[in-house]
Amino acid sequence: MPKSLSLGNGTMLVCTDKYAQIRDLYFPYVGLENHLGGHYAHRVGVFADHHLNWFGHPNWKIDIALAKDSLVGETMAKNDALGVILNISDTVYNEKNIFLRTFVVKNNTDRERTIKLFFNHEFEIYESHRGDTAYFDPLHHAIIHYNGKRVFLVNGASSLGGFDDYTTGIFKIEGKEGSFKDAEDGLLSKNPIEHGPTDSVVGFYITLAPHEEKTVYYWMVVAFSIKEALDINNYVLIKKPEHLIRTTRDYWHAWVNKYTFNFYGMTVDEITLFKKSLLLMRGLADNHGAIIASADSDMLQNGRDTYSYMWPRDGAFSARTFNMVGEHNVAERFFQFCANVITDSGYFMHKYRPDESLGSSWHPWIRDSKIEFPIQEDETALVLIALWHHYEQSKDLEFIEQVYDKLIKSAADFMVAYRDPTTKLPKASYDLWEEKFGIHTFTAATVYDALISAAKFAKILGKEKREQLYTTAAVEIRQAILTYLYDDTQGIFVKMINVSEDGTISYDKTLDMSSIYGIFEFGVLPIDDERLTRSIMQVENRLVCKTGVSGVARYEGDHYFRSVEGVPGNPWIITTLWLTQYYIARAKKESDLYNAHKWFAWVTKYTMPSGVLSEQLHPYTGEQLSAAPLTWSHSEYVTTVIKYLNRLEELGICLKCNPLYSGE
Repeated sequence: MPKSLSLGNGTMLVCTDKYAQIRDLYFPYVGLENHLGGHYAHRVGVFADHHLNWFGHPNWKIDIALAKDSLVGETMAKNDALGVILNISDTVYNEKNIFLRTFVVKNNTDRERTIKLFFNHEFEIYESHRGDTAYFDPLHHAIIHYNGKRVFLVNGASSLGGFDDYTTGIFKIEGKEGSFKDAEDGLLSKNPIEHGPTDSVVGFYITLAPHEEKTVYYWMVVAFSIKEALDINNYVLIKKPEHLIRTTRDYWHAWVNKYTFNFYGMTVDEITLFKKSLLLMRGLADNHGAIIASADSDMLQNGRDTYSYMWPRDGAFSARTFNMVGEHNVAERFFQFCANVITDSGYFMHKYRPDESLGSSWHPWIRDSKIEFPIQEDETALVLIALWHHYEQSKDLEFIEQVYDKLIKSAADFMVAYRDPTTKLPKASYDLWEEKFGIHTFTAATVYDALISAAKFAKILGKEKREQLYTTAAVEIRQAILTYLYDDTQGIFVKMINVSEDGTISYDKTLDMSSIYGIFEFGVLPIDDERLTRSIMQVENRLVCKTGVSGVARYEGDHYFRSVEGVPGNPWIITTLWLTQYYIARAKKESDLYNAHKWFAWVTKYTMPSGVLSEQLHPYTGEQLSAAPLTWSHSEYVTTVIKYLNRLEELGICLKCNPLYSGE
């Protein structure tokens, strides 16, 4: 189930589902730990006229959106059977770890009555069922869940004061479904404490005249100690939740409108998605540097793990995007993270947890009885490429000097040495899709550009020998790409080759969008080269899905999350935007941007109302599939828009479309 909202402040991240229920709650890192374990939900329910309907009941019609230019959720929940309308605002306070919700409750009938609003909490603190405690604190009139140095305090306020009813309990053991069952009769049992796998419910009882509205505030404080949680709770009571929500809304509005882009020729929906994408990306960027791929724990229901990791590849693309929009602080923290985790040998491992520890992996250290590095070399290369873009935008030479030896020199030296002696191409590693082992066109293109970037860094810092070393290796790799990886018969750049010990080369000639994208994005060939033109024609003929949904598959025969035949693979947001970037780069006049506008409209068509983009789509229904939101999808959309604005400036169509564009 794609997440409808993803709200965070760089330390705490809250994701809600299509029923406006909390499904993921991360702290103290974005992406780590998930204190709902990826299994549970924090329910919201309404009791009226002797009936209780939790969100998710078919009587509810729920519409979820993101506020204009701000990281605040806006939800309308209507239940005609109960005669109730709820207008909900959600946010994570930008200064402290507080999740805040405003509920405007409307009695949508012609008679006075009492409506009861219930909030249920099921925790798996530390992602473990062991040792949790939930209790009612009568001194501060709050519910507290805790385990060690993870504390969650629940409280709220209405015109009458705090919540009116409460209970704590256990769930999923000893035959107990959970304390949410206690609310079915409209009253809670006030059980004051429980330990084990604990849950709780709080209730607000509101008397409303016909068609009257009243407001209920709900908040959850997250802290490292009970004392800290109580201090923050007191802060909310003093400052007032409505004030905190308003200032958070204002903060994000100022953040996303820091620069005035002229979105010439773009629709309101396309501009709105640009800003929502930036906000969602920032929520998925941890303040310690990690930019996680996705916080969607529902991936656990389909596989062995989630996307809540920092892949150097995904992170590098996102860091580049942050730099494009002038958000250099987030990017610099990412590069510092990379400098901290890169191996002494100069390469990155598969992926990392947000606390800088090594993430899970399926890449082995041995293949065919030979030791092989379990890496995707494009990840190492892309970090250097993104770092060069960071320097171009920020001109922060002091930071570059700080990370030169540990990150730039180390990685570049590795890439120079880690090459196949027969072809001079990078040695075999895993591809960016994490499936195939070989010498990939995409990887080779990234290594070429990374060594060009390293040479530029070396030149700036006066390291002439290194500049020459990196430049020579880059030139050799570029020539080898054109010699070994282009198939003139098909008119495509192949997916990969493998070179045996005796020098025999075997080819995988699968058409892969990443191969073509790598050639033009990383400067192997100029955009109007005939080989690229022929390759793009093959993409249009063979990778664009010939369905009502359309979109570009990753490669021919892609079966990841695919459930139907008759298509090369599911359409991906990323690969579709790569094709869009090609059209933008080729444009010579305004009419040449028709295809770009077509694909911008396509992306917005398959975006959730909250602005969330998934990884891929069902090729016949357009249903969002796999992780959502996917940071890389949002990053690629923002990048594509910026490239479009830059091209408008280059063509003289729109002066100052992008106030950050340097013309380089």
